[in-house]
Amino acid sequence: MEKAPNTNFIREIIDKDLETSKYAGRVHTRFPPEPNGYLHIGHAKSICLNFGIARDYKGLCNLRFDDTNPEKESEEYVNSIERDVQWLGFKWNDVPYYASDYFDKLYEYAVALIKKGKAYVCDLSADDVRKYRGTLTEPGKESPYRGRSIDENLDLFDRMRKGEFEEGSRVLRAKIDMAHPNITMRDPAIYRIKKATHHRTGDKWCIYPMYDFTHCISDSIEKITHSICTLEFENNRPLYDWVLDELGIYHPQQIEFARLNLSHTVLSKRKLLQLVEQKYVSGWDDPRMPTISGLRRRGYTPESIRDFCEKIGVSKMNSTIELVVLENSIREELNKTASRVMAVLRPIKVVIDNYPDGKEEELDAQNNPEDPGMGTRKVPFSKVIYIEKDDFREEPPKKFHRLFPGNEVRLRYAYFIKCVSVVKNASGEITEVHCTYDPATRGGDSPDGRKVKGTIHWVSAAHAVTGEVRLYETLFTKRNPEETEEGKDFLSNMNPNSVEVITTAYLEPYLRTARAESRWQFERLGYFCVDMKSPKETPIFNRIVSLKDNWRGLSSSLTVWVR
Repeated sequence: MEKAPNTNFIREIIDKDLETSKYAGRVHTRFPPEPNGYLHIGHAKSICLNFGIARDYKGLCNLRFDDTNPEKESEEYVNSIERDVQWLGFKWNDVPYYASDYFDKLYEYAVALIKKGKAYVCDLSADDVRKYRGTLTEPGKESPYRGRSIDENLDLFDRMRKGEFEEGSRVLRAKIDMAHPNITMRDPAIYRIKKATHHRTGDKWCIYPMYDFTHCISDSIEKITHSICTLEFENNRPLYDWVLDELGIYHPQQIEFARLNLSHTVLSKRKLLQLVEQKYVSGWDDPRMPTISGLRRRGYTPESIRDFCEKIGVSKMNSTIELVVLENSIREELNKTASRVMAVLRPIKVVIDNYPDGKEEELDAQNNPEDPGMGTRKVPFSKVIYIEKDDFREEPPKKFHRLFPGNEVRLRYAYFIKCVSVVKNASGEITEVHCTYDPATRGGDSPDGRKVKGTIHWVSAAHAVTGEVRLYETLFTKRNPEETEEGKDFLSNMNPNSVEVITTAYLEPYLRTARAESRWQFERLGYFCVDMKSPKETPIFNRIVSLKDNWRGLSSSLTVWVR
């Protein structure tokens, strides 16, 4: 059972509205993505907030696609958004809604504004509109077309709808105040010409409403009570209110909160699209991407993402959350739920000279010390095993407690072994480490009380399953990828070592039938997930996170057990 949600200023507003019966005791929110890309972790915060509020107040939450820009939208994005919301564990009210469902009504409302003298067709070019807009300290200048008569505006707007004019030649603008201190209110465009095929309405329309005009009316039509959005829309709230008030229609309350900024990450859909289109990543679901589909493929769980969103809370102040906070959410979950297994990623062969030839045995291994109820498994053992190269040094540094000539270590769940010699090839590289074992230490303890300082993991060579392992690091080297040298962009801060592919890792046979998206702790190495696109013949394991916060470095060291 998930813990009760933390209170925040949005919930306090809703509590007060319920006390005063502002919306007749209703709570109705919405999550309104534009279907022009895949959702990312920032959207997850909004999803958890909007759907979570509806759940906790026994209200409703709509999933609505604000699909007003046909040039950038597609069914692929629609399908991915629905899939991500469902995977996160939320259900929307009724069926998905679309702004395009309201195009006829939106057109009628635009005509109504023209008839009130509150909208006009403007022929200024985009550059001239910007010049006329003014600055933060200087008022704007009225368009020479602002004085057109209502009849002329109605005629021109109708001809815009019929496709008589070229793109960019005319827009419909709200008539508000060119001297308004909020630049957003200086006669903003509310309709523009776009001769593009819409993914739902086809070629029915060649004019499309602007987002700010569409959004508030869509909220009104759906009887939303609390229209929750991020802080960048705070300046747009007066326009939201103006449109609804001028039309005299149902008026929801817009509330803004701080968007999620995550260190070592970009969360601009435009920049994420650039990474995909220019093939810096393998796709929207690349495990290095901050998209929900990328996090899922990496191995994150819905529970860990919801926990992360709950931990960071909701505020009115912009800030940057450290990536380690997200990583700790999945660590905490998997520490309790993931089965432990042994895997060797960078192997060196160890031959146990005094272990009988041809002998094999099965040793008991604990699946999860955090949960004895997860039981045990059998791990095969034989004369030849693999250990990690980093667990052996011919000339060990000071305080090196792993294997080296003359030193004794414990094999996890198995025996004490002592290094007696090494075998090298013609280049002087060590190819084999030869050891002896103490048969009396089966299970990892010595009956004579002998102590060793290091415990290492291993895999039996005769029983090992081979698999591919992908070690992921941060996609960007800088905490803020947007901080660049003059003349460079965020791509200059990409981490050249964001993934290391180990094509042949040795895994204990317990992993032979690991299913896609199953999650495991490779002892001493980190938490790993079977890639959802992994071929059956060779499993691919993605590292979700290391066992501890060491991602700032571009390489990780092995953990040593000390008893």
